[in-house]
Amino acid sequence: MKQIFDINQGFEEKLEDLTLNVKQIQDDLLEEILTRNAKTEYLQRFLVNSFDKEHFKKNVPVVTYEEIKPYIDRIVNGESSDVLSARPITGFLLSSGTSGGAQKMMPWNNKYLDNLTFIYDLRSHVVTKHVSGLKQGKGMMFLFTKQEFITPSGLPARVATSSYTKSDYFKNRPSNWYYSYTSPDEVILCPNNTESLYCHLLCGLVQRDEVVRMGSIFASVTVRAIKFLENSWEELCSNIRTGHLSKWVTDLGCQNSVSLVLGGPRPDLADTIEAICNQKSWKGIVNRLWPNIKYIETVVTGSMGQYVPTLNYYCNDLPLVSTTYGSSETTFGINLDPLCKPEDVSYAFMPNMSYFEFITMDGDKRDVVDLEDVKLGCTYEPVVTNFAGLYRMRVGDILLVTGFYNNAPEFKFVRRENVVLSIDSDKTNEEDLFKAVNQAELVLNSSDLVLNDFTSYADTSKFPGHYVVYLEVKAKGEKKKYLELNEDAFSKCCLVMEDSLDNVYKRCRFKDGSVGPLEIRVVRQGTFDSLMDFFISQGASIGQYKTPRCIKSGKALEVMEACVIARFFST
Repeated sequence: MKQIFDINQGFEEKLEDLTLNVKQIQDDLLEEILTRNAKTEYLQRFLVNSFDKEHFKKNVPVVTYEEIKPYIDRIVNGESSDVLSARPITGFLLSSGTSGGAQKMMPWNNKYLDNLTFIYDLRSHVVTKHVSGLKQGKGMMFLFTKQEFITPSGLPARVATSSYTKSDYFKNRPSNWYYSYTSPDEVILCPNNTESLYCHLLCGLVQRDEVVRMGSIFASVTVRAIKFLENSWEELCSNIRTGHLSKWVTDLGCQNSVSLVLGGPRPDLADTIEAICNQKSWKGIVNRLWPNIKYIETVVTGSMGQYVPTLNYYCNDLPLVSTTYGSSETTFGINLDPLCKPEDVSYAFMPNMSYFEFITMDGDKRDVVDLEDVKLGCTYEPVVTNFAGLYRMRVGDILLVTGFYNNAPEFKFVRRENVVLSIDSDKTNEEDLFKAVNQAELVLNSSDLVLNDFTSYADTSKFPGHYVVYLEVKAKGEKKKYLELNEDAFSKCCLVMEDSLDNVYKRCRFKDGSVGPLEIRVVRQGTFDSLMDFFISQGASIGQYKTPRCIKSGKALEVMEACVIARFFST
């Protein structure tokens, strides 16, 4: 299917065409996918002579990744792409792999990047429409490139962000403001994440007056960058003062490109930055260091919502803009109201990305409906058919229909469709866990403590098993280093968390005795940085990293257990 819209068309016309003709675009897209891939081994199993929408929906099963994985593995190991796709597979996209299992590998071709760059263009227009004063500035974007590995087929396997930054699409990107970064490409392409992050910050500080936006794919990465700045600002100022990059940065691309950005000694600039960073409070530090910044661009939906208070603190309530909803399977859509509150973010699905179906999640019946047939106020799990050999694959997200832009549904991300914690018949999902932790956070705040991060696991080493929640906290005071752990406060945290869980948990816990008292294990500061470092060492990408809300990896648990400084139980 050729790109539906000419790049010279106006933004409003493109958006109107897309969102008015949802059904026709979706039907045409599915027809092209089925026609092109009619002779693939996978579709031949289910569709022999009829490759229309009716037979597709009747005969091709809705599947999970595990069910399609044997076909993907065959291509990974060297068999022809036409096991799944008539269009050659050019590589594999890796999921983040932080939920406890191995990284998933999704077949990939340039159609994914066609869609991604189309969405980038579209969202730049959306943001420009809502935020003024952007076109003369630059973005301080924490973009990273993780080293790929070569599969037995000879094809590369990369995370989605690296597939973009290592492509000609990135190399030959437009010269407009949205694609203009404070960091040279060499910094973005640096394989060492620490060196890359340091250089991102250094380049952003040198060009502080030009920065109009800051961000990363996920809010967790933006927060980590600010905390890295908090620990490194003196060294960064020294580099600016002398005009020389620290010698521990060994990447040649970074050395050469950043030296050009530094442009020699800048003692006055170093003094200015030093004076700002040396102030007692870091509240609003981002606004003070980058005085022309307009907004923070990063995903703050789903599990990233917990970072909103931290970002608001450092960024003085700058708009937090979640622009895009996407995954390794496909790009779904964009936020057409970018200045809305984080809790109100919804994404309008773009019908030219992939063929979308939806499993109804309300009630006991699991019907599958088309994009144009979803209902306001109902929840669904998306099912994707794309141009790279995925047919009717469940994505695993739960979405709520919040409205429509013309005929295009707008969805709010609710949660991942998975049970995070379970001991007996209790089943606690990510949303339930977030609500419980939010209640505990209120108790912590009243005790002058701030929650940095959390994760959990179901401890079944003894009977009865019980929920364990790891909390990393810090004192509220700016310069207060000593951490006082009030037993009464943490015991109350345990109680309010249990009280917020559902009736099945309470029955198992208090009536059946099949679930033991909830436990909080407090870990020392920096533990979740160590957890991130562990997952990155196992193949996760810093740019796509999300703290797992339930740990299933034994080695990851060892990282957490080595950092426990206190334990508290519900009574």
